[in-house]
Amino acid sequence: MTTSNFGIIGYPLGHTLSPVFQNAALKHHGIDELFEAWPTHPDDLAAKVESFRADGFLASCVTLPHKQAVIPMIDELADTAVAVGAVNWIINNNGHLTGHNTDSPGFLRALTELGEFDPAGKSALVFGAGGAARAIVHALKTAGVASMTIANRTVARAEELAADFSDDTLNINSCGLDADDLNDISLASDLLVNTSSMGMDGGPAPDATPVTADAISPDAVAYDAVYAPPMTPFLNEVEKAGAKSLRGFTMLLLQGAVGFELATSKPAPVDEMFEAVRRATS
Repeated sequence: MTTSNFGIIGYPLGHTLSPVFQNAALKHHGIDELFEAWPTHPDDLAAKVESFRADGFLASCVTLPHKQAVIPMIDELADTAVAVGAVNWIINNNGHLTGHNTDSPGFLRALTELGEFDPAGKSALVFGAGGAARAIVHALKTAGVASMTIANRTVARAEELAADFSDDTLNINSCGLDADDLNDISLASDLLVNTSSMGMDGGPAPDATPVTADAISPDAVAYDAVYAPPMTPFLNEVEKAGAKSLRGFTMLLLQGAVGFELATSKPAPVDEMFEAVRRATS
C-alpha cells in the first residue's frame, strides 16, 4: 500500500533525487502532501500500479527498470508516451491511469537551454537501449540529428530500438559496447549520451563507463542520464578528454517539473527545485 499520494517507483531507488525537488515544489505551493520513494521489485510492480487507482492518489514517477513494463498495467497513453514507447509518469484521474513521457522534452530542454547544444545536423551516439534511451532517441530525432548510433551490451536490443525509430528521414545504426566497435564511432560523434546504468550508485556496475577519454573528441558534448554520483565515471572520462559535460539531474529535474504540473495542475517552481538539488548535492 502506498503511504502517500505522490511518489516514484523503481528498483533500486536509493539514488533518487526526485523527493528533494518535488517536495520543494509542494512546499512552494503549500500543498499538504509528501513525495516519497517507493522501491518496487519487478515482482511487485503490478500490485503497486493497481494501488495508484485509490481515491486521492495523484501520480507516480516511473524510473528504471519499469518504464516499459508498466504500459500493459495502465489504461491510456498520452501521445508522447506512444511515440517513445515508454512511460515515466502515471497520473490518476478517478481511478483511470494515464501514462505520460516527460523524459523526451525534459532531455531536449536540458540539452538546448542548459547545455547550449543544438542537435540539429549533428551526429549522436547513445549508450543503452532501455526506456530512457527510447525517450532520448525520440528527442534527438525530433530535433533533427543528421546521424545516430545506439550502442548496447545486448546488440539485439540496440538493433530493435534503432529499427523502431528509423525511417526515410533517419536511418539509425546500432553496435555493441566492445571497444573495437565503439571507439571510432565515439570519436566521430558530436554528442554522447549515456542512458545505461553504468556508473550508477547502487547499480550493477558503479565503476563502469561506456567509453574512456581516448575515445571522446574534445569538441564533443556528453550527457549522462545517470545522476548519482554527481560526477559519474563517464563524466570523469569526458572531462579528461577536454569535452563539455552535462549532468543527468538536469533532465531529471525538468522532466519532473512537467510531471509535477500534470499531477497538481500547478506551475512548477523550477528555480526553487534546482536550488533544492544544489543544496542536497553540494
